Amino acid sequence: MKVLTALTDPVYTEPVAPTRLDTFLLRFCQDKRDLPFLYLLLEISATLLPMAVALFLPLPGWAWWSVLVVYLGLSTFYFKGPFGLMLHCTSHRILFKKKYGWMNQYIPWVIGPLFGQTPETYYTHHMGMHHPENNLPDDESSTMYYQRDSWLSFGHYLADFLLLGFPKLFGYLSRTGKTKFKWRAFKGELAFILACVVLAFVNLPATFVVLILPLIVARIVMMLGNWSQHAFIDSNDPGNCYTNSVTCINTKYNHKCWNDGYHISHHLKPALHWTEHPNHFRKNVAEYARQESVVFDGIHFLHIFAYLMTRRYDLLARNFVNLDGRFESDVEIIDLLKARTQRIARVPEPVLA
Repeated sequence: MKVLTALTDPVYTEPVAPTRLDTFLLRFCQDKRDLPFLYLLLEISATLLPMAVALFLPLPGWAWWSVLVVYLGLSTFYFKGPFGLMLHCTSHRILFKKKYGWMNQYIPWVIGPLFGQTPETYYTHHMGMHHPENNLPDDESSTMYYQRDSWLSFGHYLADFLLLGFPKLFGYLSRTGKTKFKWRAFKGELAFILACVVLAFVNLPATFVVLILPLIVARIVMMLGNWSQHAFIDSNDPGNCYTNSVTCINTKYNHKCWNDGYHISHHLKPALHWTEHPNHFRKNVAEYARQESVVFDGIHFLHIFAYLMTRRYDLLARNFVNLDGRFESDVEIIDLLKARTQRIARVPEPVLA
């Protein structure tokens, strides 16, 4: 186990001498703390976007494969994480000022598909269903009913999402009367499918590597992330944000992916700006301790997933933060973690007479 030490995760600091480009970009930005998002968009637009277009051109074989290698390297290992969590942050908080509101479509409709994000689907799933339902039974991506340290359970969870994720989302939005969300999701998914069909006649290999492969990878990674974020649930109070999610502190992941490790505070206050999570955690650490929240230091969600799937609870306990000294040994921590990964039984729906 670990004790709570100083936090090293990013917070906002006012730049001493903003550059001319900073000043220009801030004219468009709703919140000055989101300036890094605009730089990330510029980087992606100047590299991945022209390379994606190039892959559809009749290039010589060696040139096509050269562009592909660079493209996949950048999109997979450099941009994927930061972009995905920028999409997450900008779903909760508008990036561009109202005056330039049309520019807010650029992320989901132009850049998003390069990373496997069909337009509007992430937003409608995350904002229309996941947060309102908070991983409870009506959340169609809930982890509650799965054994969360089991490959077999994860396989069922992943297959269900890949095959039925969108129909279930559409069904949820329909029965809950969220009409605007429903048609936004339908419009985005349909547009993506039509784009794939049309572009497949232009260049099938390019369509596969630019649009279809990223879609498959993105949906696997998102479910892996959701599984890890909601792996430890107190079955006595599954709707309690303090005990149905986790927080990961002091990890490079938080620097690269906009403090995404602070998942408890994110569910407590979904609109909290990404730079505010470390201070929010520090101010409320006594409540985290009282609730026996799961907080890890130095690891992130991929570590959590790997340790769960290999049942290395010893490694999870080694990185567990013992807030206010509530636990006396790693054995006690392991018992807590194992109890919170147990499948929660479904409550049968009442039979109407």
